[in-house]
Amino acid sequence: MSAAKIKKGDSVVVLSGKDKGRTGTVAKVLPKDGKVVVEGINIVARHRKPSQLNPQGGIERFPAPMPICKVAIADPKTGKPTRVRFEVKDGKKVRVAVKSGETIDG
Repeated sequence: MSAAKIKKGDSVVVLSGKDKGRTGTVAKVLPKDGKVVVEGINIVARHRKPSQLNPQGGIERFPAPMPICKVAIADPKTGKPTRVRFEVKDGKKVRVAVKSGETIDG
């Protein structure tokens, strides 16, 4: 398992699909499935029957996991999508935006 290029709390840009071009914050990373949950992106609606936990039932909307390959880190300088590389600075391994060379605080 390599080091994570996308972590919880990162600002990401959606590269493809219905939310292409939109920016959001990573709420959850599912490394085993290769997916991420981004706040406010990839919203799906589920019709729920009334249950003891939710006696009202109705339509439930929530962000669904999406493949990691469909998102890219937003460059800290420009906000545009960028790839990430790892560098060692002051004996610490840090993530660096390839486009601008800016350090991504993880």
